[in-house]
Amino acid sequence: MLTWIVGIYTLYILLKVYLSVMQIGYINVEKRRKPVLMPQGRYYVAGNYAVAKERLSIVESFVEYLLFLWWVFAGFAWLQKFTGVDGGVGEAVLFLLAFFAINWLVSLPLELYGRFKIDQSFGFNKMTPKMWLVDTLKSAVLFLLLGGAVFAALAWIIGHVQSWWIWGFVLLFAVALGANLIYPTIIAPLFNKFTPLPEGKLRSEIERMMREAGLRSDGIFVMDASRRDSRLNAYFGGLGRAKRVVLFDTLLEKLNDRELLAVLGHELGHYKHGDIWKNIAMMGGFLFVAFYIFGHLPDALFGAMGVAPTPGVKIALIVLLLPVLSFIYTPLMSMLSRHNEYEADRYGSQVGGRQHLISALLKLVSENKSFPKSDPIYSHFYHTHPPILERLEALGFDPERVDMDAELPKEGIFEFLDKNSKSEE
Repeated sequence: MLTWIVGIYTLYILLKVYLSVMQIGYINVEKRRKPVLMPQGRYYVAGNYAVAKERLSIVESFVEYLLFLWWVFAGFAWLQKFTGVDGGVGEAVLFLLAFFAINWLVSLPLELYGRFKIDQSFGFNKMTPKMWLVDTLKSAVLFLLLGGAVFAALAWIIGHVQSWWIWGFVLLFAVALGANLIYPTIIAPLFNKFTPLPEGKLRSEIERMMREAGLRSDGIFVMDASRRDSRLNAYFGGLGRAKRVVLFDTLLEKLNDRELLAVLGHELGHYKHGDIWKNIAMMGGFLFVAFYIFGHLPDALFGAMGVAPTPGVKIALIVLLLPVLSFIYTPLMSMLSRHNEYEADRYGSQVGGRQHLISALLKLVSENKSFPKSDPIYSHFYHTHPPILERLEALGFDPERVDMDAELPKEGIFEFLDKNSKSEE
């Protein structure tokens, strides 16, 4: 059984690396061709950024693989010597906290390199080492408190309930729903400042759009995202009465009001079509399948690893193997998500204006240095959003044949691109 699991995990890593290599090769060719949607200089930089992130992903995959091999052949047995084998809740929590701490320490250099080398080199990262340290300490405290409580509850279920995988699924699904409820109002404010959007025309327009969509929210807030990152974004967070509209301050800075309303119209489209609940249902289905499979692993597997099948080891093994199952599930999730994005674009273009949504998408892809092309296999496997070219085509925009100045408002993306094109020539 252990041989089979190692073989499946090896295949999973090889497929991940293969997809990344294919993506790198594709972008390295495309970035030297005629640019689309952005000036030549920015197009080339966007390609370099995508390649740098993908190369880091390959290194992360190999580190993940070596760490997996260490855990199943030696790490679990080594750690169990220190925590014991009595199967108690306290022992399980201690085992799991140590397990996650070791994984985090191993991955830390790559995390720091990605943020302070790659993201900073391409002008995204605004976080200082001090800010990163404070955020890390806050995250650690939350993990100890909330994660420790979840580990304790799950360990008790495994140790005292025969069909533990059913109630384990119920617990984790309930935790996921609870996290969605408390994240926007309790967790997110621990890391960012949220300021109510001032009264005015923009706020009135957003409130009108929300009423027409039937959305009741906790408020409209501006998040100080620029303190950490320069990317543009907006989202609806939370469930039930805890829902709130969140606008990145970077988005307010770069988009005009009409473009901003079109982007929010897209997000409202997700709400209008029930995409949040669809995603929750998909997540629930995934968790159910995962717990069913992991709940039926034979005890002989743990014997092959040289450990007793205690709750702590069982949970740790689930954590190790969950990415493999997630990888198998990813193409289906990506396909459904891309379908939802097209529908949200259609709604956003209706309520916010097709021209303004196109203009906003062009500005987002340029500001976020998002390379507009992707290897088709990689895209179909991973991308939760359709390629930007396909989204624009679905909205009726063809950069090769449409008179862009006539098609879109001059004060939008074209003024922005004209200035940057001149500065980069």
